[in-house]
Amino acid sequence: MQPAQQYVRDTLQAQTRRTFLGKGMAGLGSLWLAGQLAQEASAEKIQIDPANPGRPRSGHWDAKVKRVIYLHMAGSPSQLELFDYKPELERLDGKDCPQEFIEGQRFAFIQGTPQLLGPVFPFHQAGESGTWVSDRLPNFESVVDNVCFVHSMQTEQFNHAPAQLLLHTGDQRLGYASVGSWVTYGLGSENQNLPGYMVLVSGGKTPSAGKSVWGSGFLPGVFQGVQCRSQGDPVLFLSNPDGIDRELRGRMIEAISRINQSAYQEVGDPETVTRISQYEMAYRMQMAATDAMDINQESTHTHAAYGIESGKESFANNCLLARRLVERGVRYVQLYDWGWDSHGAAEGEALNAGFIRKCQQIDKPMTALLKDLEQRGLLDETLVVWSGEFGRTPMRENRGGRKMRYIGRDHHPHAFTIWLAGAGVKSGAHIGQTDPIGYSPTSTPIQVRDLHATLLHLMGLNHEKLIFPYQGLNQRLTGVKPARVVKEMLA
Repeated sequence: MQPAQQYVRDTLQAQTRRTFLGKGMAGLGSLWLAGQLAQEASAEKIQIDPANPGRPRSGHWDAKVKRVIYLHMAGSPSQLELFDYKPELERLDGKDCPQEFIEGQRFAFIQGTPQLLGPVFPFHQAGESGTWVSDRLPNFESVVDNVCFVHSMQTEQFNHAPAQLLLHTGDQRLGYASVGSWVTYGLGSENQNLPGYMVLVSGGKTPSAGKSVWGSGFLPGVFQGVQCRSQGDPVLFLSNPDGIDRELRGRMIEAISRINQSAYQEVGDPETVTRISQYEMAYRMQMAATDAMDINQESTHTHAAYGIESGKESFANNCLLARRLVERGVRYVQLYDWGWDSHGAAEGEALNAGFIRKCQQIDKPMTALLKDLEQRGLLDETLVVWSGEFGRTPMRENRGGRKMRYIGRDHHPHAFTIWLAGAGVKSGAHIGQTDPIGYSPTSTPIQVRDLHATLLHLMGLNHEKLIFPYQGLNQRLTGVKPARVVKEMLA
């Protein structure tokens, strides 16, 4: 081939798309690598002092919210009997559900063609905001103007355990870190004599997903939730064994610490130093936790306002304990109240029976909690969240395709209502709407990961920068799917 012909050939080849892409790959790879390195630099793993893992840390920005109380109604109460009033559904009560709502859909128990079910209880408007609320919560309606309602929550799960895991850990699978663990990992605790993350349970059972919903997952174990008890020691093994006084217990802790310190000097494992700090905290907790959990220190008026049942496990007692814990600087307090699975398969889980009792159990305490926090000036720095793990269907459950004796609704992931109150959120606001029968959002659909991004934002944490390297991925509470801060909620 002549030089002139070779020149023409090479010139034409250089202009082909294949050559451009082949030679451009190195440049594109460099651009990708630079972007990844920039992302790594902006989302660095938090440096934890093993000797003091609970030390208070600054967030990504200053935030109003210093503490969170999360009230979880395990089993999921019906939004259609409490906060999402649907006159059209009331008009259609007893009619067959249109096929467009059930074709291709998966339900936990509904079969065939169920009937639509209107609200079981009457609704009325309350407060200056004109919030529609059912007659099941007569006390709570006095504080609706201080609450931000979100009517368009959605979840990807329709069974209890995976939905609870998704709501509290960001993933429906076991092994992921809970919201409280992420918060204390990011911010530490304001009280070094108490855990930064404490859990209270009522209703006679733990949630369907078990204690994994307050676990630390891949985060250091020091950030998992510490479950408190209503009877006996507030925390297991807090009291000294028979024949061991506090002075002897202190000497034992000192001896164990010296052994652990020696092991750390030989091996260098930072978890050993963490173990030392945890033994020392356990010793301090003997005094601090016992004092914090003693609701008998409260006045008779306070007991009456919450509806306290002294010496018993109850949601009322736990609401008062939550206030006492955040008052002492505990960063994240999680309450679980079991018994809200209103299928109608039995009297205890029927909307016209057991559901009524559950509403009576929470109405006074959660109202008193909001008023108590506000009166003490704590609501300005505390966020209170109330939710189930999903909603309930606009259709009446027909287990086995038959009409059941008691009235109930099936699991519903497509739309449910939660509320928030306190620091950082709009008071008297209603975010999102659902269609006339309450089946799906018609505006502002909000995913669980959006809620997580918003909670972290309110606490001064960027959900994209709060990471922990694990299994080759920078793990985040909000996962890998896009998540947004719901600015419509923010004050």
